[in-house]
This record gives sequence, structure tokens and C-alpha cells, in this order.
Amino acid sequence: MALKASALKVGDTHSERVVENLSRTQIVQYAGASGDYNPLHSDEVYTTQAAGYPSVFAHGMLTMGLTGKMLTNYVGDGTLTKFGVRFTNQVWPGDTLDSTATVTALREEGGQHYVDLTLSTKNQDGKEVVAGSATARIDP
Repeated sequence: MALKASALKVGDTHSERVVENLSRTQIVQYAGASGDYNPLHSDEVYTTQAAGYPSVFAHGMLTMGLTGKMLTNYVGDGTLTKFGVRFTNQVWPGDTLDSTATVTALREEGGQHYVDLTLSTKNQDGKEVVAGSATARIDP
């Protein structure tokens, strides 16, 4: 069912758990799908001994993709006109992530209705790992 402007108000939220217990396998699968083979995401020895991190960690774009999954589940496929994020903290193997979209504006431009959203994805400790915004076309 399409999201409708008449059914929304500023402050409405939509939340989803986008991953539970992120595995190293999922991180490596993302590396293969994206072609991003930076050893920080798959080589424990390099990451801990050479780079000084406590462990390998997820690609930022994997976290953005998981956030995008929540977003398109909410607004529908093919409706996004803008989607941008910033990565605020690393995502580690074992993390569980919940994403939330909050309606910040409902507007009309050229006869088309739009919803503006703020986005936040947090880990199991409540630490934000992604912050962003999006705009989508919606039905009246």
C-alpha cells in the first residue's frame, strides 16, 4: 500500500530492525557484492595489528544499505528523490541495528506531494551509527 500524505503528520516515525547479530560472513558477502575488499573489513590480523582497531568492521555503505531497506519498506520502491547519510560510528560483527525514519515535513511542489524524513540507525547499545535524511514522492 502506498504511503499517503493525508495519513501522515510531522513527527510520525517508522522503525525496523535491519540486522540482528551482524556476522562476519555478511560483511564478507557485502565486500564481494560491492567489490570493496579493503582489508579493514575482512582481515583480522591487518585490522588489529597494523591498523589498531579492535576488530574488523562493516562497510559504511553496508550500513547505509540496511538503512535504505527500512526506508524503502516505509515509503515504497521507486519513490525516493533524495537519500543521504553520514557515518557516525563503526558497526562491528555481532551488532544489532535498528533504523528509524521520522517525518519532518510534508509538502507539495508542482502538484506532487513529498515527505521529508530524518533517518537514524542505532546499535544495540543505542549508539547512533548512521544519521541522514531522505525525501520521497507520496500519494496525496
